[in-house]
Amino acid sequence: MTKKLSGAAIAVRALEDEGVPFTFGIPGTHNIELYDALGRSARVRPVLVTDEQSASFMADAVSRSSGRLGCANLVPGAGLTHALSGIAEAYLDNVPLLVLGCGVRTDSGKAYQLHDVDQMAMVRPVTKAQLRPETGSDIYATIREACRITREPPAGPVFVEIPVNYYLFQHDPGLDAWPRSQPAPDDAPPQDLARALDLLSGAERPLLYLGLGAAGAGAHLVKLAETLEAPVATTIQGKGVFPEHHPLWLWCGFGAAAPRFARRIAEHCDLLLAIGCRFSEVGTGSYGLQPPGPLIHVDIDEAVLGRNYAADVPVRADAASFVAALLRRLPARNRDDALRETLRKGHGDVLAQQTKPGGGELVSPTNLLRALQNTYGPDTIYATDSGNGTFLAMEILRLDNPRCFLAPVDYSCMGYSVPAAIGAALACPDRRAVALAGDGAFLMTGLELLTAAQLGIPVTVLVLRDGELAQIAQFQQTALARKTASQLPDYDLAAFGQAVGVEYLELKDPKHTAAILREAHAIHDAGRPVLLEVAVDYSQATHFTRGVVRTNLGRLPWRDRARFLARALGRRLPRGDG
Repeated sequence: MTKKLSGAAIAVRALEDEGVPFTFGIPGTHNIELYDALGRSARVRPVLVTDEQSASFMADAVSRSSGRLGCANLVPGAGLTHALSGIAEAYLDNVPLLVLGCGVRTDSGKAYQLHDVDQMAMVRPVTKAQLRPETGSDIYATIREACRITREPPAGPVFVEIPVNYYLFQHDPGLDAWPRSQPAPDDAPPQDLARALDLLSGAERPLLYLGLGAAGAGAHLVKLAETLEAPVATTIQGKGVFPEHHPLWLWCGFGAAAPRFARRIAEHCDLLLAIGCRFSEVGTGSYGLQPPGPLIHVDIDEAVLGRNYAADVPVRADAASFVAALLRRLPARNRDDALRETLRKGHGDVLAQQTKPGGGELVSPTNLLRALQNTYGPDTIYATDSGNGTFLAMEILRLDNPRCFLAPVDYSCMGYSVPAAIGAALACPDRRAVALAGDGAFLMTGLELLTAAQLGIPVTVLVLRDGELAQIAQFQQTALARKTASQLPDYDLAAFGQAVGVEYLELKDPKHTAAILREAHAIHDAGRPVLLEVAVDYSQATHFTRGVVRTNLGRLPWRDRARFLARALGRRLPRGDG
């Protein structure tokens, strides 16, 4: 006879069998039995956070950085609503995430219970599925099923609500109720593969556009690019999927939000092969790109095919199997030295422009991030935040592997970077994790440095100080010639670091950039978190910002375009004293 277990012990067993390394959350009256069971587990570590929003961001980063499944462990009601921002971020960015929720008692017959709200209705718009076990014996199978669904492409968060009374009492564990079948690979239909090969064979210069969904193809993506001798652009989420030091790498994007050289190269291509991407608003710079010639769109999610850009050949397939099938059939093209030289020169010109002295005394983002990469090494994980920091890092960092760039893209949630870097540091202890936080975003979740200090998690947090919400302020200044409610109140980061027990460094003088970063690196590698305040120079707008402004202005009717331009120009003109 099978030994009965408490619902809490059954839940932990399911997490252990799924290889879930951590749960992030704050214990409450409804899940103390679960926390007690977690405290006895040798394989799942419960991590206490300061706020459940951070719990969802940390869990998200575990999934993005390591490939293991992140889990947010939430009390009913406020615990869930606090975490909704991170759940929605994972949903729109296609990140696998187990949201382990707790429900009120179902055995008391009483109404108006503590935290009693319709949680299933709350999470329905931002999760792939919402599951609730029918009995305590169903807990194991329900959690295992949730983990299968969240990982299954297209990935996304799944919510499981377990009533508190199930945790309290003992049940048959139901370990044999879980089917252990493996899904079959998703190969491209032969007719779609044939049509794609036919178009590729007739193209003189195809362009590759790779999203995060292409990551499973691994090194075969390099072989594909070299076989086609094609320039390669990526989405923001796909940064690092194709090595950015490769001579065929173009840019993150290729439309109006890319530099001029990248736009020109893309315009001279005559076919676009897009793999593992959705052509989302942010990734395309507000839909500011157009496929050069026919579009072959490959994705595991049939719903995205042709959704924003009409595809001449839509292909529902797994990226790895599709690329492998192409490589078995495609003849290799001759190396195009002229194309490679144009790419090399274009990147050199962009770098020269980015590093051109501005005459100020603030720290150049380009010099900062290049020195950061040189100091921290090629395997470092970078967590960015919503806004200017993401686009600067996207344009300046050169990454050669996936799972190195964690960015809140399609939900664009402020406050992501600090907890995400902590989650990545926990999940990948053999790699360094760095947060690039704007000074506005830091105000939202910077308190999680207390968590890092208490647990001894080595993480480097750069707070890019400019005193305003930089991305919005730049949009306002460019389009409106006026900034409203985007200037931040001052605050004392040194005092903050002292309050939470984190070592603090300050970088104001550009001449000290390398030395200060070496000092931060030494603290990090000694196993301690470090907070670095950087007086950053945001005077040079990113290609992304300029491109998005041009794209959206260009869509306006002529009358409204003239009105907006006249307003901005009028506000820039000097006014008399009379």
